[in-house]
Amino acid sequence: MTATPRFTGSANPYRGGDPYADYRTADLPFTRAADLADRRLGAGVVAANDEFFAQRENLLVPERAEFDPGHFGHKGKVMDGWETRRRRGASADHPWPAADDHDWALIRLGAPGVVRGVVVDTAHFRGNHPREVSVEGARVPGSPSPRELLADDVEWTTLVPRTAVGGHAANGFAVDVEQCFTHLRLNQYPDGGVARLRVYGEVVPDPGWLDALGTFDVVALENGGRVEDASDLFYSPATHTILPGRSRRMDDGWETRRRRDRGHDWIRYRLAARSRIRAVEIDTACLKGNSAGWASVSVKDGEDGEWTGILPRTRLQPDTDHRFVLPAPAVGTHARVDIFPDGGISRLRLFGSLTEEGAAAVAARHREPGDRGR
Repeated sequence: MTATPRFTGSANPYRGGDPYADYRTADLPFTRAADLADRRLGAGVVAANDEFFAQRENLLVPERAEFDPGHFGHKGKVMDGWETRRRRGASADHPWPAADDHDWALIRLGAPGVVRGVVVDTAHFRGNHPREVSVEGARVPGSPSPRELLADDVEWTTLVPRTAVGGHAANGFAVDVEQCFTHLRLNQYPDGGVARLRVYGEVVPDPGWLDALGTFDVVALENGGRVEDASDLFYSPATHTILPGRSRRMDDGWETRRRRDRGHDWIRYRLAARSRIRAVEIDTACLKGNSAGWASVSVKDGEDGEWTGILPRTRLQPDTDHRFVLPAPAVGTHARVDIFPDGGISRLRLFGSLTEEGAAAVAARHREPGDRGR
Protein backbone atom coordinates (compact mmCIF):
# COMPACT_ATOMS: atom_id res chain seq x y z
CA MET A 1 0.00 0.00 0.00
CA THR A 2 1.35 3.43 -0.91
CA ALA A 3 1.74 5.80 2.03
CA THR A 4 -0.73 8.68 2.17
CA PRO A 5 1.01 11.92 1.11
CA ARG A 6 1.50 14.48 3.88
CA PHE A 7 1.35 18.25 3.59
CA THR A 8 2.82 20.50 6.27
CA GLY A 9 3.34 24.20 6.78
CA SER A 10 1.63 27.25 5.38
CA ALA A 11 0.67 27.67 1.75
CA ASN A 12 1.60 30.73 -0.27
CA PRO A 13 -0.49 33.86 0.35
CA TYR A 14 -3.38 34.37 -2.06
CA ARG A 15 -2.23 36.65 -4.91
CA GLY A 16 -5.35 36.65 -7.05
CA GLY A 17 -6.83 34.44 -9.76
CA ASP A 18 -8.14 30.94 -9.17
CA PRO A 19 -7.90 30.33 -5.39
CA TYR A 20 -7.60 26.57 -6.01
CA ALA A 21 -4.69 26.91 -8.47
CA ASP A 22 -2.09 26.07 -5.81
CA TYR A 23 -4.28 23.80 -3.69
CA ARG A 24 -2.37 20.75 -2.52
CA THR A 25 -4.06 17.38 -2.92
CA ALA A 26 -3.38 13.77 -3.88
CA ASP A 27 -5.20 10.63 -4.95
CA LEU A 28 -6.64 9.03 -1.81
CA PRO A 29 -8.09 5.57 -2.57
CA PHE A 30 -10.36 5.52 0.48
CA THR A 31 -12.35 8.49 -0.86
CA ARG A 32 -14.15 6.05 -3.17
CA ALA A 33 -16.13 4.93 -0.12
CA ALA A 34 -19.21 6.81 1.10
CA ASP A 35 -18.82 9.95 3.22
CA LEU A 36 -20.33 9.01 6.60
CA ALA A 37 -20.24 12.70 7.58
CA ASP A 38 -22.43 13.82 4.68
CA ARG A 39 -25.21 16.12 5.89
CA ARG A 40 -27.51 14.53 3.31
CA LEU A 41 -27.08 11.28 5.24
CA GLY A 42 -28.01 13.01 8.50
CA ALA A 43 -24.60 14.01 9.85
CA GLY A 44 -24.14 17.14 11.93
CA VAL A 45 -21.61 19.09 13.97
CA VAL A 46 -23.25 19.01 17.38
CA ALA A 47 -20.79 21.17 19.33
CA ALA A 48 -17.47 23.03 19.27
CA ASN A 49 -15.56 24.78 22.00
CA ASP A 50 -14.99 27.88 19.84
CA GLU A 51 -16.27 29.16 16.49
CA PHE A 52 -15.42 32.83 16.78
CA PHE A 53 -14.51 33.49 13.15
CA ALA A 54 -16.45 30.81 11.24
CA GLN A 55 -19.25 28.43 12.16
CA ARG A 56 -18.69 24.76 12.91
CA GLU A 57 -21.54 23.72 10.59
CA ASN A 58 -19.43 24.67 7.57
CA LEU A 59 -17.29 21.58 8.17
CA LEU A 60 -19.90 19.29 6.61
CA VAL A 61 -21.17 21.39 3.69
CA PRO A 62 -21.23 18.95 0.73
CA GLU A 63 -19.76 21.42 -1.76
CA ARG A 64 -16.10 22.41 -1.77
CA ALA A 65 -15.12 25.50 0.22
CA GLU A 66 -15.37 28.84 -1.55
CA PHE A 67 -13.15 31.89 -1.09
CA ASP A 68 -14.11 35.55 -1.44
CA PRO A 69 -11.04 37.72 -0.80
CA GLY A 70 -13.15 40.83 -0.19
CA HIS A 71 -15.67 39.34 2.23
CA PHE A 72 -15.14 40.75 5.73
CA GLY A 73 -17.53 40.92 8.67
CA HIS A 74 -17.54 42.68 12.01
CA LYS A 75 -15.24 39.97 13.44
CA GLY A 76 -12.82 39.95 10.52
CA LYS A 77 -12.30 37.88 7.39
CA VAL A 78 -15.26 35.62 6.66
CA MET A 79 -14.08 32.09 5.85
CA ASP A 80 -16.00 29.10 4.51
CA GLY A 81 -15.05 26.63 7.21
CA TRP A 82 -14.69 26.32 10.98
CA GLU A 83 -12.27 28.84 12.44
CA THR A 84 -11.42 29.59 16.06
CA ARG A 85 -9.77 32.63 17.62
CA ARG A 86 -6.03 32.72 18.31
CA ARG A 87 -5.02 31.07 21.57
CA ARG A 88 -2.81 32.92 24.02
CA GLY A 89 -0.62 31.86 26.93
CA ALA A 90 -1.21 32.34 30.63
CA SER A 91 0.92 35.47 31.14
CA ALA A 92 3.17 38.08 29.58
CA ASP A 93 6.12 35.96 30.57
CA HIS A 94 4.65 32.99 28.66
CA PRO A 95 2.38 34.37 25.89
CA TRP A 96 2.39 31.15 23.88
CA PRO A 97 -0.29 28.43 24.12
CA ALA A 98 0.59 25.38 26.20
CA ALA A 99 1.67 22.26 24.32
CA ASP A 100 -1.69 20.51 24.79
CA ASP A 101 -3.96 23.52 24.18
CA HIS A 102 -6.40 22.76 21.39
CA ASP A 103 -9.86 23.37 19.99
CA TRP A 104 -12.39 20.63 19.25
CA ALA A 105 -15.59 19.89 17.37
CA LEU A 106 -17.99 16.97 17.92
CA ILE A 107 -19.44 15.36 14.79
CA ARG A 108 -22.43 13.02 14.64
CA LEU A 109 -22.02 10.66 11.72
CA GLY A 110 -24.97 10.34 9.36
CA ALA A 111 -24.98 6.60 9.98
CA PRO A 112 -22.87 4.41 12.28
CA GLY A 113 -19.99 2.81 10.45
CA VAL A 114 -16.42 1.64 10.11
CA VAL A 115 -14.12 4.52 9.11
CA ARG A 116 -11.62 3.79 6.32
CA GLY A 117 -10.16 7.27 5.92
CA VAL A 118 -10.49 10.92 6.94
CA VAL A 119 -9.76 14.12 5.03
CA VAL A 120 -9.12 17.27 7.04
CA ASP A 121 -9.39 19.88 4.32
CA THR A 122 -7.78 23.26 5.02
CA ALA A 123 -8.70 24.87 1.67
CA HIS A 124 -8.09 28.66 1.76
CA PHE A 125 -6.66 28.49 5.27
CA ARG A 126 -3.16 29.32 4.12
CA GLY A 127 -1.50 30.69 7.26
CA ASN A 128 -4.34 30.32 9.73
CA HIS A 129 -4.69 26.54 9.66
CA PRO A 130 -3.92 24.37 12.71
CA ARG A 131 -0.38 23.15 13.19
CA GLU A 132 -1.59 19.63 14.01
CA VAL A 133 -4.83 17.68 14.16
CA SER A 134 -6.11 14.44 15.65
CA VAL A 135 -9.38 12.54 15.22
CA GLU A 136 -11.09 10.26 17.72
CA GLY A 137 -14.17 8.06 17.45
CA ALA A 138 -16.81 6.86 19.92
CA ARG A 139 -19.82 4.58 19.75
CA VAL A 140 -22.70 6.04 21.75
CA PRO A 141 -26.23 4.73 21.10
CA GLY A 142 -29.29 6.90 20.72
CA SER A 143 -29.10 10.66 20.29
CA PRO A 144 -26.65 11.85 22.95
CA SER A 145 -26.27 15.52 23.85
CA PRO A 146 -22.87 17.24 23.75
CA ARG A 147 -22.70 16.98 27.54
CA GLU A 148 -23.28 13.23 27.34
CA LEU A 149 -20.62 12.82 24.65
CA LEU A 150 -18.10 14.68 26.79
CA ALA A 151 -18.83 12.63 29.91
CA ASP A 152 -15.94 10.80 31.55
CA ASP A 153 -17.46 7.37 30.89
CA VAL A 154 -17.43 7.76 27.08
CA GLU A 155 -14.56 5.82 25.53
CA TRP A 156 -12.82 7.63 22.68
CA THR A 157 -10.62 5.65 20.29
CA THR A 158 -7.81 7.33 18.33
CA LEU A 159 -8.38 7.13 14.58
CA VAL A 160 -5.79 9.72 13.55
CA PRO A 161 -3.01 10.45 16.07
CA ARG A 162 -1.82 14.00 16.57
CA THR A 163 -0.21 14.78 13.21
CA ALA A 164 1.15 17.87 11.47
CA VAL A 165 -0.98 19.22 8.62
CA GLY A 166 -0.57 21.75 5.85
CA GLY A 167 -2.51 24.85 4.97
CA HIS A 168 -4.66 25.03 1.82
CA ALA A 169 -4.44 21.26 1.41
CA ALA A 170 -6.47 18.05 1.47
CA ASN A 171 -4.83 16.35 4.45
CA GLY A 172 -5.74 12.66 4.11
CA PHE A 173 -5.37 9.91 6.70
CA ALA A 174 -6.06 6.22 6.13
CA VAL A 175 -7.71 4.54 9.14
CA ASP A 176 -7.34 0.85 10.03
CA VAL A 177 -9.44 0.65 13.21
CA GLU A 178 -12.00 -2.15 12.78
CA GLN A 179 -14.71 -0.71 15.02
CA CYS A 180 -18.10 0.88 14.49
CA PHE A 181 -18.42 4.55 15.48
CA THR A 182 -21.35 6.92 15.79
CA HIS A 183 -19.48 10.14 16.64
CA LEU A 184 -16.08 11.71 15.95
CA ARG A 185 -14.09 14.39 17.73
CA LEU A 186 -11.85 16.58 15.58
CA ASN A 187 -9.06 18.26 17.54
CA GLN A 188 -6.88 21.05 16.18
CA TYR A 189 -3.67 22.20 17.89
CA PRO A 190 -3.49 24.87 19.10
CA ASP A 191 -6.16 26.74 17.09
CA GLY A 192 -6.99 27.82 13.52
CA GLY A 193 -9.32 26.84 10.75
CA VAL A 194 -10.49 23.76 8.87
CA ALA A 195 -12.64 24.13 5.76
CA ARG A 196 -14.20 20.66 5.45
CA LEU A 197 -14.15 17.29 7.18
CA ARG A 198 -14.84 14.13 5.15
CA VAL A 199 -15.18 10.75 6.83
CA TYR A 200 -15.10 7.82 4.40
CA GLY A 201 -16.22 4.34 5.34
CA GLU A 202 -18.93 1.69 5.38
CA VAL A 203 -22.30 1.91 7.12
CA VAL A 204 -23.03 -0.69 9.80
CA PRO A 205 -26.84 -0.82 10.15
CA ASP A 206 -28.68 -1.64 13.37
CA PRO A 207 -30.23 -5.11 12.90
CA GLY A 208 -32.98 -4.32 15.40
CA TRP A 209 -34.04 -1.29 13.37
CA LEU A 210 -34.06 -3.19 10.09
CA ASP A 211 -36.06 -6.00 11.69
CA ALA A 212 -38.63 -3.50 12.94
CA LEU A 213 -38.93 -1.96 9.47
CA GLY A 214 -39.55 -5.34 7.85
CA THR A 215 -39.64 -4.10 4.26
CA PHE A 216 -37.09 -1.39 3.47
CA ASP A 217 -34.68 -0.17 0.79
CA VAL A 218 -31.99 -2.88 0.84
CA VAL A 219 -29.52 -0.88 -1.29
CA ALA A 220 -29.82 2.42 0.61
CA LEU A 221 -26.60 3.78 2.05
CA GLU A 222 -28.21 4.40 5.45
CA ASN A 223 -29.26 0.73 5.61
CA GLY A 224 -25.82 -0.65 4.78
CA GLY A 225 -25.83 -0.76 0.98
CA ARG A 226 -22.86 0.58 -0.95
CA VAL A 227 -21.48 1.16 -4.42
CA GLU A 228 -18.74 -1.27 -5.45
CA ASP A 229 -17.92 0.09 -8.89
CA ALA A 230 -19.27 2.20 -11.75
CA SER A 231 -18.43 2.70 -15.40
CA ASP A 232 -18.19 6.50 -15.24
CA LEU A 233 -17.82 9.05 -12.43
CA PHE A 234 -17.13 12.07 -14.60
CA TYR A 235 -19.77 14.46 -13.25
CA SER A 236 -20.81 12.99 -9.89
CA PRO A 237 -20.29 10.03 -7.55
CA ALA A 238 -22.40 6.92 -8.04
CA THR A 239 -23.00 6.87 -4.27
CA HIS A 240 -25.42 9.75 -4.78
CA THR A 241 -27.93 7.22 -6.15
CA ILE A 242 -28.37 5.61 -2.71
CA LEU A 243 -28.48 8.76 -0.56
CA PRO A 244 -31.64 9.51 1.45
CA GLY A 245 -34.44 11.59 -0.03
CA ARG A 246 -35.05 12.82 -3.55
CA SER A 247 -32.45 14.70 -5.52
CA ARG A 248 -32.89 18.48 -5.36
CA ARG A 249 -30.36 19.45 -8.04
CA MET A 250 -28.90 17.91 -11.15
CA ASP A 251 -25.54 17.26 -9.46
CA ASP A 252 -27.23 15.49 -6.54
CA GLY A 253 -27.64 12.38 -8.67
CA TRP A 254 -25.33 10.35 -10.92
CA GLU A 255 -24.54 11.65 -14.40
CA THR A 256 -22.03 10.29 -16.91
CA ARG A 257 -20.23 12.03 -19.73
CA ARG A 258 -21.71 11.82 -23.24
CA ARG A 259 -20.81 8.56 -24.94
CA ARG A 260 -19.52 8.60 -28.51
CA ASP A 261 -19.42 4.81 -28.88
CA ARG A 262 -21.91 1.92 -28.88
CA GLY A 263 -21.49 1.10 -25.20
CA HIS A 264 -23.52 1.93 -22.09
CA ASP A 265 -22.96 2.90 -18.44
CA TRP A 266 -23.62 1.02 -15.20
CA ILE A 267 -23.29 0.92 -11.41
CA ARG A 268 -22.68 -2.20 -9.33
CA TYR A 269 -23.90 -2.32 -5.72
CA ARG A 270 -23.53 -4.54 -2.67
CA LEU A 271 -26.82 -4.82 -0.78
CA ALA A 272 -27.13 -4.45 2.98
CA ALA A 273 -27.05 -8.26 3.09
CA ARG A 274 -28.73 -11.16 1.27
CA SER A 275 -32.19 -9.86 0.52
CA ARG A 276 -35.50 -10.71 -1.06
CA ILE A 277 -36.38 -7.83 -3.43
CA ARG A 278 -40.03 -7.11 -4.27
CA ALA A 279 -40.04 -3.68 -5.93
CA VAL A 280 -37.72 -1.32 -7.84
CA GLU A 281 -37.74 2.47 -7.99
CA ILE A 282 -35.64 4.49 -10.45
CA ASP A 283 -35.81 8.26 -10.08
CA THR A 284 -34.52 10.75 -12.64
CA ALA A 285 -35.42 13.85 -10.59
CA CYS A 286 -33.73 17.05 -11.84
CA LEU A 287 -32.24 15.24 -14.86
CA LYS A 288 -34.22 16.76 -17.71
CA GLY A 289 -32.15 16.85 -20.89
CA ASN A 290 -29.58 14.38 -19.66
CA SER A 291 -31.48 11.52 -18.01
CA ALA A 292 -30.78 7.96 -19.13
CA GLY A 293 -32.89 6.84 -22.07
CA TRP A 294 -33.45 3.29 -20.79
CA ALA A 295 -32.45 1.30 -17.73
CA SER A 296 -32.37 -2.32 -16.60
CA VAL A 297 -31.72 -3.88 -13.18
CA SER A 298 -30.07 -7.24 -12.40
CA VAL A 299 -29.16 -9.08 -9.20
CA LYS A 300 -26.79 -11.89 -8.32
CA ASP A 301 -26.68 -14.12 -5.26
CA GLY A 302 -23.14 -14.35 -3.85
CA GLU A 303 -19.81 -13.21 -5.24
CA ASP A 304 -19.76 -16.04 -7.78
CA GLY A 305 -23.46 -15.93 -8.64
CA GLU A 306 -24.85 -15.31 -12.11
CA TRP A 307 -26.48 -11.99 -12.96
CA THR A 308 -30.24 -12.34 -13.40
CA GLY A 309 -32.44 -9.60 -14.78
CA ILE A 310 -35.29 -8.42 -12.56
CA LEU A 311 -36.25 -5.35 -14.62
CA PRO A 312 -35.79 -5.56 -18.40
CA ARG A 313 -34.51 -2.62 -20.42
CA THR A 314 -37.22 -0.03 -19.77
CA ARG A 315 -37.81 3.46 -21.15
CA LEU A 316 -37.20 6.26 -18.66
CA GLN A 317 -38.73 9.71 -18.66
CA PRO A 318 -36.83 12.85 -17.63
CA ASP A 319 -37.39 14.24 -14.12
CA THR A 320 -39.69 11.34 -13.21
CA ASP A 321 -39.98 8.77 -10.43
CA HIS A 322 -40.50 5.29 -11.97
CA ARG A 323 -41.89 2.45 -9.82
CA PHE A 324 -42.04 -1.26 -10.66
CA VAL A 325 -43.52 -4.11 -8.62
CA LEU A 326 -41.75 -7.38 -9.45
CA PRO A 327 -43.90 -10.34 -10.51
CA ALA A 328 -41.99 -12.54 -8.03
CA PRO A 329 -39.40 -11.74 -5.30
CA ALA A 330 -35.76 -11.83 -6.39
CA VAL A 331 -33.07 -13.01 -3.96
CA GLY A 332 -29.57 -11.57 -4.13
CA THR A 333 -26.57 -10.00 -2.41
CA HIS A 334 -25.57 -7.64 -5.24
CA ALA A 335 -27.41 -5.46 -7.72
CA ARG A 336 -26.53 -3.70 -10.94
CA VAL A 337 -28.27 -0.92 -12.83
CA ASP A 338 -27.41 -0.47 -16.51
CA ILE A 339 -28.37 2.73 -18.30
CA PHE A 340 -28.55 3.12 -22.07
CA PRO A 341 -26.69 4.68 -23.68
CA ASP A 342 -25.52 7.26 -21.11
CA GLY A 343 -26.87 10.12 -19.00
CA GLY A 344 -27.93 9.64 -15.44
CA ILE A 345 -30.33 8.66 -12.72
CA SER A 346 -30.76 10.41 -9.39
CA ARG A 347 -31.81 7.51 -7.13
CA LEU A 348 -32.17 3.72 -7.16
CA ARG A 349 -34.38 2.04 -4.56
CA LEU A 350 -34.72 -1.72 -4.11
CA PHE A 351 -37.49 -2.52 -1.65
CA GLY A 352 -37.50 -5.86 0.11
CA SER A 353 -36.45 -7.63 3.29
CA LEU A 354 -33.48 -9.59 4.56
CA THR A 355 -33.39 -13.33 4.18
CA GLU A 356 -32.66 -15.39 7.30
CA GLU A 357 -29.01 -15.62 6.24
CA GLY A 358 -28.91 -11.90 5.53
CA ALA A 359 -30.34 -10.98 8.94
CA ALA A 360 -27.76 -13.20 10.65
CA ALA A 361 -24.93 -11.53 8.70
CA VAL A 362 -26.14 -8.03 9.64
CA ALA A 363 -26.38 -9.02 13.30
CA ALA A 364 -22.84 -10.45 13.23
CA ARG A 365 -21.44 -7.38 11.54
CA HIS A 366 -23.14 -5.10 14.07
CA ARG A 367 -21.41 -7.01 16.87
CA GLU A 368 -18.06 -7.24 15.07
CA PRO A 369 -17.92 -4.64 12.29
CA GLY A 370 -14.45 -5.75 11.23
CA ASP A 371 -16.00 -8.94 9.84
CA ARG A 372 -16.61 -8.01 6.21
CA GLY A 373 -18.50 -11.21 5.50
CA ARG A 374 -22.02 -10.86 4.15
